[in-house]
Amino acid sequence: MEKYIVSARKYRPVNFESVVGQSHITSTLRNAIMRNQLAHAYLFCGPRGVGKTTCARILAKAINCMNPASNAEACNECESCRAFNEGRSYNIHELDAASNNSVEYIRTLTEQVRIPPQVGKYSVYIIDEAHMLSATAFNAFLKTLEEPPAHAVFILATTEKHKIIPTILSRCQIYDFRRIKTEDVVGYLKHISVSENVRTDDESLHIIAQKADGCMRDALSMYDKVVSFCGGDLNFRATAEALNVLDYDTYFQFTDSLAAGDYASALVAYDQVLQKGFDSQTFLSGLGSHLRNLLVALSGNTRSLLEVTGSVADRYIAQAKSLQVPFLYDGLNIIARTETALRQTSNLRLHTELAILKLCNLSPVKLSSGDAGRSYDLPPVSGTAVPSGTAAASERPANRVVPQPVPTREKTGRSAAPAAESVPSAAPSVMPSAAVAAKEAVHPEEKTAVVLQEPPVVPKQPARSVGSRLGLSIGGLLQQQQQAAQPAEEERETAGTVSIAESDREKVLEGCRNFAQELAETRPRLVTPFQKAKIVDGKIELVVANAILSDEILNNKHELLTRLERLCGVPKLDVSVIVDKNAEEVKSAPVRDEDKFKVLLSVNPKVSALCSAFDLDFT
Repeated sequence: MEKYIVSARKYRPVNFESVVGQSHITSTLRNAIMRNQLAHAYLFCGPRGVGKTTCARILAKAINCMNPASNAEACNECESCRAFNEGRSYNIHELDAASNNSVEYIRTLTEQVRIPPQVGKYSVYIIDEAHMLSATAFNAFLKTLEEPPAHAVFILATTEKHKIIPTILSRCQIYDFRRIKTEDVVGYLKHISVSENVRTDDESLHIIAQKADGCMRDALSMYDKVVSFCGGDLNFRATAEALNVLDYDTYFQFTDSLAAGDYASALVAYDQVLQKGFDSQTFLSGLGSHLRNLLVALSGNTRSLLEVTGSVADRYIAQAKSLQVPFLYDGLNIIARTETALRQTSNLRLHTELAILKLCNLSPVKLSSGDAGRSYDLPPVSGTAVPSGTAAASERPANRVVPQPVPTREKTGRSAAPAAESVPSAAPSVMPSAAVAAKEAVHPEEKTAVVLQEPPVVPKQPARSVGSRLGLSIGGLLQQQQQAAQPAEEERETAGTVSIAESDREKVLEGCRNFAQELAETRPRLVTPFQKAKIVDGKIELVVANAILSDEILNNKHELLTRLERLCGVPKLDVSVIVDKNAEEVKSAPVRDEDKFKVLLSVNPKVSALCSAFDLDFT
């Protein structure tokens, strides 16, 4: 009995022509061979199963071929090609960096590189999973990789390019492999089916290609599994059952239920999906892909984005014509939010069923009949209570917030009634309509007014700084202080100032002297101006020594005058500042012990003799 070989090994490409979906790589390598412009180091990076190691083997075989074809393909007849095909070539070395990632392994490799090839031109070293090498191994490999012997060629393959250190990347020619397109995978599977005498249909091969997600090796493994399950006759339903994926019919029928707003049938269909062994995340992911395909099928410009062909594509186009863009767009939005929420909850079924109800609420049938709201987000429950007996309460949903208008004002300019007194804040009430009618019948001249609460005033937040840890900036605090002081300043300017009367002069001057004592601790530089203040033209005249003190007084004018008015008991004072460079300026008080000792010496020189007599040291 002939030994069975899986398709991933049996139909592995053996030349550049048979490589699927990587034409930008194979054409570049062919040109490099034909022009004799081979690099000494290559880095093949990309997703798994897209042909990195396969292309490395084909390149190694082609550059050692003794009779290459005109298109740089190996002849498969010379000694080097036959040795490679039979697995006995000593010129091509495949190394696994995942299991040999130590620095000793690299040192052994560098010693082996010095040995020239026995047959052929080059010794090719294919290092698979190169990102698994340790940092010390990478550093030990740098010199050899940069300046190898003329006969050595290194090909590094990795799925995680970002883990390769920059010094290695700079020494290699980098080739980025792409994910294989769905149509390329389907075409290659058809080629294998013809060779293996397996009957297939396009829908079954598309399911395999889509589940493989651009990985040819995975596609071939799934193909072998489906062939074993179906017995050589692949069909759509058997393929979906073998791969444990939901078929197209499930999502087409489910979407019809959503479009009709039939939440009962939609929930039943979801329960049947769970009974088949599928989880909620898989179901929502497939439903999102289905709605995405319907969205791109609506327009002829985007139908090329459909990754299906044949009768399935026709079904997508037919169903898309009965739907609208808002339904599909909002549906995708709901599914995306639900998939995010499922990662943080333990009750997956409840969240998924809630998403199904929201999707049914977007039904074009319900929206056109007016029995469903456009929004699928439930608003918070708050606002004014509505009596259960009124017509408004029966028509309006209980969780809707009713906008509250600003209460009207009477002719006298006052509010009709204070909201805090008429309506309790905890549970505002409205007089029933029957009671209102009875009261109007007895007293027709009196009208019952319903007092509505004014919307709360949101206080203005201070400016925030992005770089601040607390979220506040000095500029924002100063701006807030300036805004707080601006109304008082405007009020002072509007009210004007009053000239100081003769009877109040002594009070004001006494207040200035008392205020100077308070400023001794907070603003000592302003002590002298207030101690020597004068009354000139009904204003307080302050003489300062420089413009800095003048700006300080004027910038803090409101604060200073407010405190001064409280001290002297005279309202609406005003101040004028005169800059005189010859004016006396307060000197700063000594702070350090050395400074205090110098002041004592200047006042009483005998302190020095006292220190000498008792051997004291104040420094």
